[in-house]
Parts: sequence; structure tokens; C-alpha cells
Amino acid sequence: MSRPRPPDPIPDLLAAQNGALRPLAERMRPRTLDDMVGQQRLLAPGSALRRAIQAGRMHSMILWGPPGCGKTTLALLLALHADAEFVAISAVLSGLPQVREVLAQAQARFDAGRRTLLFVDEVHRFNKVQQDAFLPHIERGTILFVGATTENPSFELNSALLSRCRVHVLEAVSAPDIARALRQALDDDERGLGGRGLRIDDAALGEIAAAADGDVRRALTLLEIAADIAEGEGGTITEATLHQVLADRTRRFDKGGDQFYDQISALHKSVRSSNPDGAIYWLARMLDGGCDPSYLLRRLTIMAVEDIGLADPRALEMAINVWNAYDRIGAPEGDIALSNLAIYLASTAKSNASYMALNAARADIAAQGTQPVPVHLRNAPTRLMKSLGHGKGYQYDHDVEGGIALDQTAFPDGMGERIYYHPVARGLEIRLKEKLDALREARARARGEPGG
Repeated sequence: MSRPRPPDPIPDLLAAQNGALRPLAERMRPRTLDDMVGQQRLLAPGSALRRAIQAGRMHSMILWGPPGCGKTTLALLLALHADAEFVAISAVLSGLPQVREVLAQAQARFDAGRRTLLFVDEVHRFNKVQQDAFLPHIERGTILFVGATTENPSFELNSALLSRCRVHVLEAVSAPDIARALRQALDDDERGLGGRGLRIDDAALGEIAAAADGDVRRALTLLEIAADIAEGEGGTITEATLHQVLADRTRRFDKGGDQFYDQISALHKSVRSSNPDGAIYWLARMLDGGCDPSYLLRRLTIMAVEDIGLADPRALEMAINVWNAYDRIGAPEGDIALSNLAIYLASTAKSNASYMALNAARADIAAQGTQPVPVHLRNAPTRLMKSLGHGKGYQYDHDVEGGIALDQTAFPDGMGERIYYHPVARGLEIRLKEKLDALREARARARGEPGG
């Protein structure tokens, strides 16, 4: 009989080193609900989700929120409180065979008396068939399903899965909360950077927190990079260190090394300034830098409604048509359609009058609160509503001479008439302005107002 082989020391060595090799963001993952930063609304003491977690009576759910807001951490804490086996898969890396294998293992675990919390990251990447594979297991309670997504579940997940899960919305973590997490990492001797003698002032810490844009994981990664640089420079994370770290970060947005949002700003302002040559230059720069064409199409469509508006209503129509064309033909020919759109938007008449009108109306609503709809404008489809006076005094414009009841107001009682929309003397709005000026003057005369 041969002697048993002594244990291989290498796995033990790797296990010992594992904690040090893990990124700071992973090491500092919260261990309790109270350790989590942000999500005060969702996890407030007494909230429905917190009570369910603390009682160990969790339901299958979808966690919807931006990157780095705590979706994975919350799933881990759910498994801890539910005394369930935590199993994580990514919809980016897993196919239907892997899903079926995980579900079979969960069924065997369930038959043996233990539940599985199945965490599916980027769940919106799964197609309908893959999403449907989870349904019977959710219904039977074989798994506690927790899906994480950065996309709107209403659009990206099928209704069958949504009907079996509750959607919880997580918010981007505020800069002060992120700064608090960074300070915890700096002070933590066990898992964080506490034993490295690093020095950083609150202003610099706040700069990292702001640069993370709501993403705690990104903030901790930036802090770890800054700490590594600072160790070779006396242990102080200086402004020069931060400039180096944050400059490196901005280069990830495009292949050319320029700041992504500066380029889209330059494209937008070139269109607004009616400079098609500048617009084409910045469009080409962003395409060359690897920008997602769908992002450019969305931004150009925004320009059509925000900066051109009713001065040329064809601009929005063209933007939608180009978007549809790009979806059908793709690059590189689709880039020509993008070029057509950028040139047209930059060359045509501009107006932000409708945009300003909406803002003015919203300001009135914020200042005056919820005003009741005047009785004459209310609908009266039933006898009860008619008896309450709904619709009384309403003038049907088509029956009035000229087709407009000039003395009839469209605003709540006591508010008076308002003018929000001021067409500019450019493009189609020239004609709109002529018509509306005459109409508003006629309304004022009909109401007997001075100067009408």
C-alpha cells in the first residue's frame, strides 16, 4: 500500500496570497447592510426590502442601477441573510447550456434541502429563450433569482420574467458617500490601505469621488492606482498624482486620447453655430475614436429637437430616418448617412423656442402647483359628470365663426393667459410667428384687454 502523497503546498500558498491579489474594490466589498454606502432610500431602516432581508424572506428580484452602485454586493448580502448558496453567472459569458447546468445543480441542491441564490449579471443580455429557462425554477422556489441590469427592465426583459420578479431601483452613489467609502478603505488595516501610511486630504479625496461619477468600484480602483503611485513618492497622494491618475482615466473614452465629452460638446456646438465643416470634423474624430454610432445618432436627434425645433421640422424626421437606415445598413455606409444628417442639421435654420416654451411652462407649474382643470375644458362622458357641470360653457371651435373661440381660455381659472412660445424669425417659425402674433392680438381684443 503506497503512502498518502503529502499535500501540494502551492494551492495553500495561492490561497494565502489571494486576499492581497484581489483589487481593492473587491476587498472592501461591504459585509453588512449598514456597511453599504448610498441606497439610503432602498435600504432605509423599516423599508420593505430591508425588512424582508432581515427576516430572511426574500423574493426574486431585478436590481436596476448604474455600474458600481452595489448590485452585486446587495445580492451577496441577500444570500447571506437567506442562508442560501450564492451562485453567479454573467449573461455576457454564459449561454443556454451553462444556464441549464447551473439550474440542474440548483435543483440537486434544493432536493438536498438547501436553496440557491442565482445572481445573473447583465441579465438584459440574455434573449427571450434564455430568460424563459429561469421561469419554472423561480415558480417552484428552486432558486432565489436576482438579476442585475444597467438597462430599463421594461424594455430589455420579457414580461414573463418581470411578472415573477420585483424590480428594485438602485441609484448612482453620491460623491459624499463615495468619499466616505474611500476614507474607509484608507483607514482599514485588514482589507484596505490602512497599513501603507498613505496621506491624502479631503479635497483630493473628493476629486476622486467626483471623477467616479456615481461608481464606487471605479472610485476605489482610482484610489488604488493613486496609492501605488504615491508609495514611490513619499506616501502622499498629491494633486500631481491625481492629475496623472484621472488623465489616464479620461483616455479610456476614445482611442485617440482626447476627452470623450469634450468632443461631443464640440460636435453639438458646431451644429448649433451652423458650421457644417466643423460638425463633420468632430463627427469624423468620434467615429475614428471608436464611438458607438448609436450614441452619435441619439445626440444628433437631440440636436434636431433642441436646437432646430420648429424652425425646420424636417430635421427630426431626417434624424429618425437616418437612425433607421443605420440600423439596417451598418458601417461603413451608415457613416455616410450620419454625415448627411450632421451636415443638414448644421446647415438648416435654428430655433430653441419650443425648448424654452417647455421650460417656461414647467416653471409656472412648479411655482403654482397642481391647478384644477377649468370646468368648461373637462370631459363629460357620463350623466354624473354632466350634472357636476363638466364641459359647461365650452365653445366647440369648429362651430364658431373663423374656427377659433377667441374668448375661451385654455388655462386654469385665475391663472390668466400665458405666452410661453416665442417663435424666432428663422425658417418655418417666421410664418408661425406671423400667425400666432395675429391670433394672440385677436384673443386679447376678444377679452377686452388693453392694447388688444
